[in-house]
Amino acid sequence: MSVSRQGFVMGSAATFATIGVIKSAQAAEFDLKWAVDVPPDHPISVRSVEAFNRIKAATKGRVNVKTFPGSSLGSDPGMLSQLRSGALEFLALPGAFLNDVVPIASIENLAYAFPNRDAVFKAMDGDLGTVIRDEIKAKQLFVFDKIWENGFREITTSTKPIRNVGDLAGLKIRVSPGKIRVDTFQSLGASPTPISLSELYTSLQTHVVDAQENPLILIEQQKFYEVQKYVSLSNHIWSGYWTLANADVWNRLPADIKALFVKEMNAAVLQARSDNKILNASVADKLKRRGMIFNEVDVASFRSKLISANYYQRWRKEFGEKAWTALEKYANKLG
Repeated sequence: MSVSRQGFVMGSAATFATIGVIKSAQAAEFDLKWAVDVPPDHPISVRSVEAFNRIKAATKGRVNVKTFPGSSLGSDPGMLSQLRSGALEFLALPGAFLNDVVPIASIENLAYAFPNRDAVFKAMDGDLGTVIRDEIKAKQLFVFDKIWENGFREITTSTKPIRNVGDLAGLKIRVSPGKIRVDTFQSLGASPTPISLSELYTSLQTHVVDAQENPLILIEQQKFYEVQKYVSLSNHIWSGYWTLANADVWNRLPADIKALFVKEMNAAVLQARSDNKILNASVADKLKRRGMIFNEVDVASFRSKLISANYYQRWRKEFGEKAWTALEKYANKLG
C-alpha cells in the first residue's frame, strides 16, 4: 500500500500523540529511556515509538520506554557516554559516531562504497553487518540486528552549486562529528567543520559554515531550505543508525522481553526503510517548491580526488582486512 508524505507525517503526529496512552494498573517494572538526534517525525523516531508502544501493550505495561528525539538529551557523543554509563538505556546512533569506541562501525560512511541502497542492505544485513555488530558487542554494548536507514547524503550550499570536485576547494562545510566524515571532505579539498545537528541551522544562518551534507529527508525536516539555496546530488556517503542498548541493562531483562524487543525493533527498521523510499520520492519536489535549486554532480571527479589522496588505502588500513574483505563483497571497486 502506498503512503504519501502527508499521510506519513499525519501518522507520525498521531503516533507521538499516543505516547503514554497505554496505561497499566501499576508502575512499569522496566522503565527505560531511548534517545536519538533526528526529529520526532523522522521515520526512525516514528517507527521506534510504534515499536515501544507495541512492546508496552504486549507486556501489559511491564515495559515502558520514554523517548527523547531531536537531541533532547544532548549531543551524540554525550548521549553515547550516557548509554555507556547506564544513565540512558537505549540509543539510536550513526555508525560514524561510534568510531572512538568501535572504529570499524564507521565503515558504512566510506565515500562511494555502495552503488545503491539495495547493496547497502545486503552488506549491513549480511557479512559486513555481522563483523560490525560483533565488534560493538565486544565493547560491552548490545546492538540490534538491523540498521536504520538515514540515507545517501547530498551537499547543500548557500553560495554556489557544487558540480565537480573543484567546486569544493576551500568550501566551509559542516560535517557531523566523526573522523571519517572529516577526512572525506578534507581529502576532497574542502574545509570541513564538525558541528552537531542541533546546532547546524544556526551555524548555517550565521555563516559559520556555508554548506552542509545530509539526506534529503533531514534537509527538509530541519528546514535547511531557509538558509541554503543549492542541492548538489553527490550521493557521497550512505549513513545509518544502529540501535544500541547498555549491556548491563539488556542482560537484566527477562528472556521473553528481550525476544520481544528484538522482534519489534527489527520489524520497525524494515518499516522505516520502506518509509524512506516513499518519502525520498517526494521530498525533492517539496524542496524545489521551497526554492532550492538541484543539480547533478560529476561523481567521477570526486572519486578520482579521493584515490589521489590515498583515501581508500588509508581507510583500508584503519578498518583492517577482515572488515575490508566483508565490505568488498558488496561494494563498488575501491581505490
